Formats: sequence, structure tokens, C-alpha cells
Amino acid sequence: MEQEGIIRLSIFFGLFIVFAAIEYFFPRRVVAKSKARRWLTNWSVSVFNVLTLRLFSLALPLLAIGAAFDAQNLGIGLFNQIGFSVWIEIIMVILILDFCIWLQHLLTHKIEFLWRIHRVHHSDTEMDISTAIRFHPIEIALSMALKIGLVYILGADPLSVLIFEILLNGSSIFNHANINIPNRFDKILRFLIVTPDMHRIHHSSDRIEHDTNFGFALSIWDHMFRTYKLRPERNHKEMEIGLNWQDEKPEKLGWSLSLPFKKNG
Repeated sequence: MEQEGIIRLSIFFGLFIVFAAIEYFFPRRVVAKSKARRWLTNWSVSVFNVLTLRLFSLALPLLAIGAAFDAQNLGIGLFNQIGFSVWIEIIMVILILDFCIWLQHLLTHKIEFLWRIHRVHHSDTEMDISTAIRFHPIEIALSMALKIGLVYILGADPLSVLIFEILLNGSSIFNHANINIPNRFDKILRFLIVTPDMHRIHHSSDRIEHDTNFGFALSIWDHMFRTYKLRPERNHKEMEIGLNWQDEKPEKLGWSLSLPFKKNG
């Protein structure tokens, strides 16, 4: 359990540093605003998320990985009843969990209560790797509760859950990154994973556009359920990011944390 946390944090910070460097040398969009205030707010929101999960673990000590160990010890859940090989189970767990996260994401756009929380993520007026950690603490808690429930139902192997968590965190950093990937390579990647250009459309201020491309890691669900959009109406360098009614307030921590309780948007 302790090693799992070290592994995840090491990979997270390693990927964050790598993609921050790529953003600096090979940006997709020119960012006119200073990063300092945005990044300070986004990292501060992330700190609140960590504290929220710490409090969450007091009420339910077994978060996603712990739930997998518990389900294994109790012999409950689908995969603890069926003798699949380790690698088949890992693939199936990744597919099932990734689809459920995709569905959760879609519902956060369709259900008013959930949208009010999720729009904190969308209110960022620029999109880069720091946007990947800009989620309201309530959304983080709800997402963790969903994953814990799914892990118990599936009886997922702890290794498969660890791999999925790493994949989810890594892909979120990657597809929010402001990096310039050649179009030819981007088209190939999109057959399997969500690329920054694909996800950027989801952050468009145009509500029609940001109700597309819901995938975090795998792109197959958007293709399968026809929520995929190939390109924005305006090109990637000119499209507007964020919410269509906002100003500079998203750069303020207090405003960001209180946004779910505001009426506008």
C-alpha cells in the first residue's frame, strides 16, 4: 500500500516535469497570459484534493487499491470468482474502468448538479498540464467513491487497479498538455488514445464542442458512441478555451472552489 503511493507519485511528477519541458519547447498554442497565477491556483486546488482524499480515507480507509486488496482477501467480486489469467484480467479491468470513467465524465456534462462541480475544471481559460490537476475536491471524492464501488464489484486484482490509476493520471497529463504533435502522428494515436488536440476540443468555450470527446485515456468510447469530434470549428490555435461567460476569475482560488455554488454558467 505504501509502495503503491510512492510509485504513483514518482510517475506522476516524472511525467509532469517531462511534459512541462515539452510544452516549453514545443507549444501547440501561444499562451499570452502569465502561467504563474494560473498554476498557483491549479496546484492549490490539487492540494485541497489531496486533503479531501485524506479525510475521505478516515471514513473509508480503503481507497481504490486498498479496496482491491480487501476484495481479494474476502474473495468477493466478479474476477475473484472467475479464473482469468492475470493479463486478461488486467486488460478487462482497464477497459471496464476506463469506460465507466468515460460514462461518468459524460454524465457530469448532462446532469446539472454534476456539471456545476465539473465546470471548475472547464473554467480554466488556458489549457496545459496544470489543467489536468484542476478538479474540484467534491468531484475528486465522488470519482473515488465510484472507483471503490467498481473495484469491489469487479473484484479487480490490485495490480490491475494500480496500472489503471497510473494510466489515468498519465493520460490526463498528456492529453491536457499544450504540446505540438505532428498531424500525421496525431491521427494514428487517436485510434487508441486521447491526444491533446482531441481533448482540447472538449475544453472549447462552445458548449456544442465541449459536449464531445469525453475520453480520458482510451479514445474508443467516443468513436463507439458517436461523441467524437475530429476538429474544432475554429483552428486549434485560435479556438477559445474555457466557459463562454467567464473573465479572469478562474485564476483566483476562492472563486474556483466556490464556483459549484454559484448560479451563473
